[in-house]
Amino acid sequence: MRKLRNFLIVLTAIVMPMNIAFSGGHYEGPDLSGQKITISGPWLAPQDDQFRKVIKAFTDSTGATVEYGGSDSFEQQITIDVKAGSPPNLAIFPQPGLAANIAAIGGLVPLGGDMQNWVKDNYAAGQSWIDLGTYPDKNGKSEFYGFFYRVNVKSLVWYSPDNFEDNGYEIPKTMEELISLTEKMAKDGNTPWCIGLGSGDATGWPGTDWMEDIMLRTHDPSVYDKWVTNEMPFNDPKVIEAMDFFGSFARNESYVDGGSKGVATTDFRDSPKGLFTSPAKCMMHRQASFIPAFFPEGLKAGDDYNFFYFPSYSTKDLGNPVLGGGTLFAITKDSPATREFMNYLKHPQSNHIWMEIEGSGFLNPHKGIDLSKHSSDTFRGLNQILLNATTFRFDGSDLMPGPIGAGSFWTGMVDYTGGKSAKEVTAAIQKSWDAIK
Repeated sequence: MRKLRNFLIVLTAIVMPMNIAFSGGHYEGPDLSGQKITISGPWLAPQDDQFRKVIKAFTDSTGATVEYGGSDSFEQQITIDVKAGSPPNLAIFPQPGLAANIAAIGGLVPLGGDMQNWVKDNYAAGQSWIDLGTYPDKNGKSEFYGFFYRVNVKSLVWYSPDNFEDNGYEIPKTMEELISLTEKMAKDGNTPWCIGLGSGDATGWPGTDWMEDIMLRTHDPSVYDKWVTNEMPFNDPKVIEAMDFFGSFARNESYVDGGSKGVATTDFRDSPKGLFTSPAKCMMHRQASFIPAFFPEGLKAGDDYNFFYFPSYSTKDLGNPVLGGGTLFAITKDSPATREFMNYLKHPQSNHIWMEIEGSGFLNPHKGIDLSKHSSDTFRGLNQILLNATTFRFDGSDLMPGPIGAGSFWTGMVDYTGGKSAKEVTAAIQKSWDAIK
């Protein structure tokens, strides 16, 4: 991916193909002795070792051999392998755009209606995950290919519990309350937000995440989908409105640490540190679940910092949309054992093993998982947000063509915080999109 990317129902017995059942909390698969499954993906240390623990439960139960190979050049290698006719059985894609490209050249095998129906029934916001895993094949026929397994959440606001308690602030449950809280903080003499778009050659991407979250909270998900594919122009009034909403925070000198000029020049890794200075430079920071890695050392989750869901409007009837990312499994070379491994990924145990590894960050929208298996309250809370989602959408800029999603959109957000109008910025982004059509 171009950016850092890096809920409870007890299932007593669900009959699956090859007679797999969710019984006793442990996966019990068929005898697959002598059969081998090859898997390729982007996971390197420590995630590859963590995934091997998940694999071990499958091989112990079935007797199959599973070989996983991780590579930092996976995106290039899988394309080469598919075109050469020598793909692995399973490929783990870091984002759906690449999977769609492989499907378009006939490189993926449809998962089938049973798997599609299972996802719809057993994943929170199930239809969203089906949509994200459905792509046209080489003949233009849309099929369900991608099974999302490891997911991350971006719709988060981080804060210091001590700062909130000292000032009598309560966690906002709606967007209206978040706007009111922002106003109150400023009136109290506190700076509500820390926002930093700096990221070296990738400067600007944190602003695109703001835009994507806002689009999901101001318009129907179908509008978001049309925007991401440019079926709806980038300079549509709906997009201009969303950018100006972002500007109501980022371009208000009283609302953001360092003022509007500081937004573009502050590195995203340094931006949240203002939560922990004395006195605090800001009260809130919107960022994805990875951001604690850049907090000052020695801070304890739940005590020194916490998070809440970036809320939706109570008046717009759009549910609880969640923005995020994630990795998906797709079959690139079919076999009975490969199909059984996909069944295994539906079993709660394949989730629980990874959830129990301390600091793994594993999240999944499976409604049948036991949240108590998570290694910390932080991950339990993050997973609950995912399970509460009524709509899930993948990071929009990662789905856009590179010159847009990792180009003019990034620079456009910098230009906007620097003073250009939303109308001017969105028109320039649309012009760049027109240039590659």
